[in-house]
Amino acid sequence: MRAPIGDFDHAVPAPGCLDELIRPVADAVRDWRGSVPAEQIVYVETDPQWADTAVFVEHYGRDLLERSANCVVVAGRRGGGTTLAACLVLSTTRLDVNGVVRRHLGARKASFASMDTATGETGMEYGGITPVGLPGSWPLLVDAAVVDLPYVLVGSGRRRGKLLVPGKAFAELPGAVVLEGLGLDLDRPPSS
Repeated sequence: MRAPIGDFDHAVPAPGCLDELIRPVADAVRDWRGSVPAEQIVYVETDPQWADTAVFVEHYGRDLLERSANCVVVAGRRGGGTTLAACLVLSTTRLDVNGVVRRHLGARKASFASMDTATGETGMEYGGITPVGLPGSWPLLVDAAVVDLPYVLVGSGRRRGKLLVPGKAFAELPGAVVLEGLGLDLDRPPSS
């Protein structure tokens, strides 16, 4: 099969390669619900040596820079409590952690979760965290620009391999909330 975006040697509908996916991602694909059929989620094999975004797009297709998204785990704190959430923004933007995220979570302070927390709580590899298969109790904050794309490249839960997912599918994931301005242009100052 030819991947809908990028230049990949190996692409297959995700339900046909559940053994390639880590458990939480495979379970989410197996139990998929929503208007986008699971067969439209495509797994592409990638080499971890090309994982850095700049090198990745050079190797697998320059068009991917504008069509990839990063899934970032954040921790919102208020009083003695901490709320973990995932945020999905285009890779050409930066996450407005101290503005949109903090306000949406009702937190006094918000920050990126530690690597140990992110990997321990998701069961995914650092650098491969994906919104598909996150803990169901977590809020998933999705930038509206991600949802508008026909296909988006995201992690697969591991550093090897990626998922190509129709943008509108992210709005239907458990706990998903679509927000304008979650991802800021790199040259725009963050809100407070």
